[in-house]
Amino acid sequence: MQSITFRAMGCQMHAFLDSETDDATALIQSVPRWFAEWERILSRFRTDSELSALNRQAGKGWVRVSPTLWEVVNDALVAARMSDGLVTPTVLPVMEMVGYDRDFAQVKNGELVAAPVAAPPPGDWRAIRLDPGRRAVMLPPGMRLDLGGIAKGWAAERAARQLARYGPALVDAGGDIAVRGARVGGEPWMVGVDDPLHPGEHLAILLLSSGGVATSGRDLRRWRQGDVERHHIIDPRTGAPAQTDILAATVVAPSLHEAEVAAKVVMILGRLAGMQWLNARPWLAGLLVTETNDILHTATLDRYRWRERVLEVSHE
Repeated sequence: MQSITFRAMGCQMHAFLDSETDDATALIQSVPRWFAEWERILSRFRTDSELSALNRQAGKGWVRVSPTLWEVVNDALVAARMSDGLVTPTVLPVMEMVGYDRDFAQVKNGELVAAPVAAPPPGDWRAIRLDPGRRAVMLPPGMRLDLGGIAKGWAAERAARQLARYGPALVDAGGDIAVRGARVGGEPWMVGVDDPLHPGEHLAILLLSSGGVATSGRDLRRWRQGDVERHHIIDPRTGAPAQTDILAATVVAPSLHEAEVAAKVVMILGRLAGMQWLNARPWLAGLLVTETNDILHTATLDRYRWRERVLEVSHE
């Protein structure tokens, strides 16, 4: 087993490759370079990124983009369709108005702007136009994109796919995890679900041989803007941080992209509607922690879970 740990996209990253060959050693050492290149293209916090350049061209016509940005913009629009617009890349102006206008480490430690009287609603993602023949994107006037978790999940899945050429692989991008193949010998990978109320402890251990796991929560990325507590999960219906009774949601799905979208949808919908949404999609499995310390899970989670300790849980 080989591994590497590094920072990218504002998160701690881990990559694992279950192979001892020299080629595998060389490949896993390349993973930080891959993420650095993807961040250079996809970051909204870098003025020199390709995404920032695209945002500056909103309302000015077609912009040809790189294959990487093209793929991630398309993934973001698939997410919007999957979620009926609850997960949309058009929330950047709202994110900035509520204070998340720089890397989170600076948001948490810096002085924030005064709270706005009212944030504008996010732009309509359906107004984004794509030209596949020219690999070009057109944004309407005033629209700017934040690819956020979609970009991070895309990068983790891409890295896992490239590593898997040399053996079973797992990539953990700040808690968004892509798995490609059971470990040598056929054993599944063990993925811990962190307890948001007890740092350092796990609510459960998931056993996976393929697919993705994503966690969305408001327990870590939160800050104060004046007298108001904020977090980074925006509800496009209100143009403000989601008013939700869920503290953290973890979802297992056939792909990390779908897991990431589903976890955010559940966070925005809240406990009752979120569980209904998950239960209507039996290919998904979810574990939720509410702000009242209730632990809920879908019946489908039992396909993946090895219980590290006994929990009082509800299927709801």
